[in-house]
This record gives sequence, C-alpha cells and structure tokens, in this order.
Amino acid sequence: MFAGRKVLIATKHKKELVISPILEKELAITCFVSEQFDTDTLGTFSGEIERKHDALTTLRNKCIHAANASKSDLVIASEGSFGAHPSIFFAHANQELVMLKDFKNDLEIIAKEISLETNFNGEKISNETDLLTFAEKVNFPSHALILKSDEVNFSTFFKGIQSENELLEKFYELNNKNGFVYVETDMRAMFNPTRMKVIEKATWQLIEKIKSLCPTC
Repeated sequence: MFAGRKVLIATKHKKELVISPILEKELAITCFVSEQFDTDTLGTFSGEIERKHDALTTLRNKCIHAANASKSDLVIASEGSFGAHPSIFFAHANQELVMLKDFKNDLEIIAKEISLETNFNGEKISNETDLLTFAEKVNFPSHALILKSDEVNFSTFFKGIQSENELLEKFYELNNKNGFVYVETDMRAMFNPTRMKVIEKATWQLIEKIKSLCPTC
C-alpha cells in the first residue's frame, strides 16, 4: 500500500531526522519535507501563537493543510504536549502524537507515546546565579532555552539560545528593563534532543500499528 510512494513530513523543526530513516526502512517509501506550509501557524510552544485546538485536532489540521499546500496524498506529522503526567502526579511528561494520513486510501493511523523523560520547565529569574542553576538543571546548552520579558503577557522574547554568552547577554538585556526574566526550555524538536527521542519512539509505535493486521487478515 505504501511501498514506492512519497510521504511528506510536515515539520519545520527537523523532525525528519528521526522519522525519515524509520519510515524509509520499514515501509519502503521516500520521505521529503516542504516549506510551503508553516506548521507554527497552528501554535507555538513559546506562546507567541496560541494553539487553538487540542493536540489531536491540531495534528489532523497540520496533515490536511500541509497536504493541500504541497499537493501530497501521503503525509506524516507529530504534535507534542507537555505538562503533568496523567497518572503520576507532580511529574512532568511529554506526550507525542504521530499521525500518518493517507488521502489516496482514506486512512488515518495514529500512535501515541507518553514519556517522563523530558526537561520541560520554566522559572521566573532575577539573578545570574539562579539562571545558570536553572540552565544546568535542564541540560543546557545541548538543550536550548527561551528568555521572555514575562511568562504569558510578554513583549520581548529570545528563542533557541544555545551558548552561555548569548544567554547572559539576553538575560541582562531583559533583566535591566524588567527586574526579572522568565526562562523556559525550548521544546521545539530541533532544540531538544530529549523530545526528539520521544518522537522517535512514537514513530516506532506508528510502524507497529501500520504493520499489524486485523484478525481476519
């Protein structure tokens, strides 16, 4: 059903790095990415664009919009959520949904992975010592950080910070104006290797679903 076809990976955050090798090996399909649809228009983790729908609806819309923009009949996308674990209270968790949408055969296959392996965190900081302590705790600089003028109602923000020099420079720029800075982990896949591993696990879950047959078959 899939062999020899091309599948669009709807992402702008380098998720193809973990998704493509698995799909191409296991399903004998060719993966590609396209810049014709900006997935950030459906919402961003940093909050400058609010996600208006739940994760599953957003994921489905991502597949549909990307397919329409690139004229593709086979699309795969993922959508992450971060927050409290559904059964382990006070623990942060990363939920990743991965969807393969086959418009040619009218199929929608979804897989889910929930992991406690996440550095998802955020904190209001007013001095360099606390900033560097937070950075060390969330595996900076291998995992990028975001600095904001406020947690929610922010006017200035800096994303994808991966060096201590830049971190301190942007920190003092904001702190001198506001008296504090809100620092949080950058949860975009290309800036968060831990999240990327969860996306990889979810992709393998998807492969298992695709390859499983109904009892009759």
